[in-house]
Amino acid sequence: MPKRFVVAASDFTDLPRFPVGFELAEALTVASQQLHEKPTRHNTLRTAVRLAVHIMPGAEHAGISEIERGNKLRTLAWTDEVVRAAEARHTGREPHGHWERLWHDPVARITDSEADEGWDVLSALGLRSALSLRLRADRRRLTVLTAYARKPGVFDEAATHIGRLFTAHVSVALDSATVREQLTEAMHTRDLIGQATGILMERQGIDATAAFESLVRASQRENVKLRDIARRIVGTHNGT
Repeated sequence: MPKRFVVAASDFTDLPRFPVGFELAEALTVASQQLHEKPTRHNTLRTAVRLAVHIMPGAEHAGISEIERGNKLRTLAWTDEVVRAAEARHTGREPHGHWERLWHDPVARITDSEADEGWDVLSALGLRSALSLRLRADRRRLTVLTAYARKPGVFDEAATHIGRLFTAHVSVALDSATVREQLTEAMHTRDLIGQATGILMERQGIDATAAFESLVRASQRENVKLRDIARRIVGTHNGT
């Protein structure tokens, strides 16, 4: 299960609140730099929700969630417990048009939760407006950034445009972080397999090819990934 994060929506000293014009271009540049500085996907998600409440006009709270087919929703990062509560209460309910729309449209808005049917979950928490922006999508799941506000009608076309500019930067940063994590995992796996191969060579008096083939056979026999077999051998050898 993915790690989850809660972060405080504290001020970013180098970002203006709800920038416009030239300030917006500068703010997006700074935001992009901060997003790309994060070493992992999870840290990128944390930073994105914090930045959202500064850059997206009217935003007071923000969360990033994964939505699977059938509208199973899991919140990955949130600025505060209000967001977590709002999205947790939606989980398990009947599919709602707001989330369904995001499979076909990159944007979905709630103008007033008290007037829009089915949004008693938000209105009960004092959240009147919401703007959901699709970050990533495949056949099985969506990754969505949602901004919330306590006033109705907050997210107009201008706010939506700025939100889409911001989420474009978030999407690129998430892709980069994912690739970095995959490369790190691949290097770690290679090192583990190399260590396990060396241990088998020494233990059984065989060459590298035979040791690697032994690992592959064990993986197939036990229906366990090669890296897990290697990790077990290395752990046993090191007494862990």
